[in-house]
Amino acid sequence: MPVYVVTGTNRGIGLEFIRQLVRDHANTVIACVRSPTSDVGSLQSVIEGAKNSNAIILDCDISSTESINRFVGTLAKQQVLGRQKVDFLVHNAAINIKPEMNSLNLEPDLVHQMITANVLGPALLTSALLTAKLLSSDVRIFHISSGLGSMAVSLDHKPRQSAGYSISKAALNMLAVHQAEDIKAYLPGAVVVLVDPGWVKTDMGGKNAIYEPSESVGNMLKILHSLEQSNNGEYFHHSGRRVPW
Repeated sequence: MPVYVVTGTNRGIGLEFIRQLVRDHANTVIACVRSPTSDVGSLQSVIEGAKNSNAIILDCDISSTESINRFVGTLAKQQVLGRQKVDFLVHNAAINIKPEMNSLNLEPDLVHQMITANVLGPALLTSALLTAKLLSSDVRIFHISSGLGSMAVSLDHKPRQSAGYSISKAALNMLAVHQAEDIKAYLPGAVVVLVDPGWVKTDMGGKNAIYEPSESVGNMLKILHSLEQSNNGEYFHHSGRRVPW
């Protein structure tokens, strides 16, 4: 019975991950939301509709070290996972504040918030789960990045917006490259990768986006479930092609 932990699941891509994962009742699915006050109506409906008793909603604010540690403590309790460990860790939660910012009008406080959530959050959550011995020996760690995190892609992107978000996703890419090597000292079978979901029709992506969430997430799950040791540290587009750094 594989165990999935997915962050940022109350809407958008995260919600679609849960929708597709809970269809298989063999899956244990931990759906993470920012706080007890998050709007989880859609998430609850998805889980209840699937009648998957192995799916639960837990609080995990990736911008808060305290929240991350509390989440890991809850996950470590015998009644949540029992003897199981996390087989698939999907770092989906992220924020994009004030997309109109470019490199000449960056607002330091807002950029700091994005780096805290988009980079440090995945770093600290991964480390906390590893320290608590909650990751399986061949865990797959899946970072949802962005084409805007690619320097090669961003070079041709017009207009140059979402500078703070782009910077944070480029930093996330480097984090994943380091994790791909560092985690091997503890879990030799682990694989860490990045994936660009494409421009998806979500609240963040907007109505003019190209891909439906179901298509993007369906493709990403195919990648996730087919990962091999040779893929460690790679950067994918949801279509399966490699994204240039």
